[in-house]
Order: sequence, then C-alpha cells, then structure tokens
Amino acid sequence: MDAELTALATAGATALVQQMVTDGWGQVRDRVAGFFARGDADDEEAVAGELEESRGDLTAARDSADAEAEADVLAAWRGRMRRALRADPAAAAELRALLEELSPRAEREGRGGDVYNTLNGGVHYGVVIQSGSIGEVRNG
Repeated sequence: MDAELTALATAGATALVQQMVTDGWGQVRDRVAGFFARGDADDEEAVAGELEESRGDLTAARDSADAEAEADVLAAWRGRMRRALRADPAAAAELRALLEELSPRAEREGRGGDVYNTLNGGVHYGVVIQSGSIGEVRNG
C-alpha cells in the first residue's frame, strides 16, 4: 500500500477518534458506518455497533487516563481503514470527502478558531506579541 493511502487511513482514524467524544457523534457514526458498509444495510448496523463499542472504550480510557487504551482504539480503526482502502482504492475519494466534512470550517479556510487572552493580576511591563501565525521569528 502506498504512503498516501497509509497517511489517509491515519488521518481518517485520527479524525474518527476525535469525533467520538463530540456532540455530533451520532451523525459522524452514521457516515462512517456507511463508508465501511459500502451500501450493505446489515453491515452498516454492525459497524455502527462496533463504533459505539469503541466510543465506550475510548470514554473509559479517557476517564481513567489510560493513554495506551486510547492508542489501541486509534490503532484498531487505522488498521480497519487501511484494509478498507486496500480492498477498494476508489474508497479513498469517499474518505477524503468525509474528512473534509469533519474538518472544522475555520481549519478548511486555513486559519484557526477564535482565541481569547485574559491577563489578571498586577501591571505587566515588557514586550507582548500576539499573533495567529508568525512565519519566522528570530531574537537578536
């Protein structure tokens, strides 16, 4: 399998695991189940169940600060995505479209979200630099 599809599988699994703990999980679960089922309604239901089980594992891992268990969830879905892409290289375009849907709008536009800075306490004297992006900074 070429490096591009491996990277795509990794990006897909990472986005999936990140979405497992969001409010929009139900919609994401259904879209991802559809991706893996490739039109088979029975498979779609089974995959949705597996996704829910993984979500439970991930939530438990986070609650107990078990980084290894979190990594296991990610690795399992990365492997599954690699196998899906290997079996059907045309699925790459569908996965790319799904990743585009899942990425936050600001990220797609090439900028981060809103940032709010609050300073409390006494008077502060000195240089303050605030920027969303600083290309190359050198001191001296």
